[in-house]
Amino acid sequence: MTAKISQDLSGRVALVTGASRGMGRDAAIALAARGARVLGVARDREQLATLADTPGITTMVASLAEPGACAQVFAAARDLGPVTLLVHAAGRGGYMDKPIFDESLSSWRETMAINLDSAFELCHVVSRDIREEKWGRIVLISSTAGEVGAPSMSPYCASKHGVIGLMRSVAQDLAPVGGTCNAILPGWVRTDMAERDAEVEAERRKMTVEAVWAERAAANPAGRIVRVDEVTSTITFLASPASSGINGQAITVSLGSLW
Repeated sequence: MTAKISQDLSGRVALVTGASRGMGRDAAIALAARGARVLGVARDREQLATLADTPGITTMVASLAEPGACAQVFAAARDLGPVTLLVHAAGRGGYMDKPIFDESLSSWRETMAINLDSAFELCHVVSRDIREEKWGRIVLISSTAGEVGAPSMSPYCASKHGVIGLMRSVAQDLAPVGGTCNAILPGWVRTDMAERDAEVEAERRKMTVEAVWAERAAANPAGRIVRVDEVTSTITFLASPASSGINGQAITVSLGSLW
């Protein structure tokens, strides 16, 4: 009989960004429930405070776009022990973007700082602990926009494409030292960020927000929108010992939709 690989994370330290809402929040809770000591990081102090009473979770308010923030966040996580789990869910939404003719360099740079630069910086420091501990998991949140383009979203699409390229290289570096790195590519999920995107689209097209979501659901082969827990279950599996054979993969969670 083949032994079942445990998904228990007792004794592991996890750094989860974007932890105040949506996928990041659910991932922090799920990893803590499996025994990990979690540092949850986000910009929204009020929302992050709601995690403070969750067993196993410590929180820290930080904007990863600020110089030195990633180093500070990692140092805080390392106070809990060697950091061998990273779930990078922080991101700047594409609804803030404009057509390339009107896009600003400052907006481009802010998106890159949050979506891609911080992913590199955190992979850089966490990978060193993974090398020392000879075990680790890195899960980066990209998007279906990481494999296809969309109008008026050049910063977002470029950053999410970049996350996939970063992941594929980091995966090769970690493989010899016992670590893995994978990316999740969610389709439309009703997170706060996606809700703001729907609001912008609804205003532009003179329709209701619910009509926007109905269109998105209808365009999906399953006829519905991906649930947050469907993404989170994939994240937590990839962060567990049970995912040891999966490395360097861009895993789409979109119910079969390309977007």
